[in-house]
Amino acid sequence: SMLAAMSVAVIVLGAGRGERLGGKLPKAFVSVAGQTLLERSIRLLAASNKFVRIQPVLAKRDFDRFKELELQHLAALRHPVEGGEERQDSVRAGLESLPDECAWVAVHDAARCLVSPEDVRRVVEAAKRDGAAILAEPVRDTIKRVRSGRIVETPPRDECWAAQTPQVMRCDWLREAMKAAGEANRLGTDEAQLVEWLGHPVTIVEAKSPNPKITRPEDLVLAEAVLAASEAGAVADIG
Repeated sequence: SMLAAMSVAVIVLGAGRGERLGGKLPKAFVSVAGQTLLERSIRLLAASNKFVRIQPVLAKRDFDRFKELELQHLAALRHPVEGGEERQDSVRAGLESLPDECAWVAVHDAARCLVSPEDVRRVVEAAKRDGAAILAEPVRDTIKRVRSGRIVETPPRDECWAAQTPQVMRCDWLREAMKAAGEANRLGTDEAQLVEWLGHPVTIVEAKSPNPKITRPEDLVLAEAVLAASEAGAVADIG
């Protein structure tokens, strides 16, 4: 059906150990303001109303932890599938679990637990229009390309963007890109890179709301501050 042909699935990556966060917990199960990164991400993705399927990818040891999250009411949410060593392995596992009729796939890091549903909608729409799109923000710093401790190049700052997630693309493009990367033994740092290697264009959608990746303890402090500010803002709006 036409509806199925336009349907989008999202793979939520939460298999990382999160050593840099320093705790005993796997990263996806660390809490920000009383809610795990994974749960917060899934709720925000669901709130975009763009996904017929939300597919978590986790380490097998965390499946029981996942059951304890209060997410049963989300109709699109599926049981987790097991992730792999590398990000690419986890994306592949998520992709293999999707039904053939999913024409579009989004990949999102559970650690980007502040993503706004509105930004999610905008990046999905852009991908449906152009084939592939990612959320990103222009960099504020001057970026240096470095090899062996020496600057190789200073790319023009106005051309430099920091990639975020979701990254959304045609399912057939990502399947083809994963296959090609696997055969060439290449690891991409994100999904867009795999699709770029095939020569497909990828559109940049500027994130309008803060969408940091939580990787270190200080990021948790930042995330809680952002949440506190947005809740204060919401209260002010109501007032």
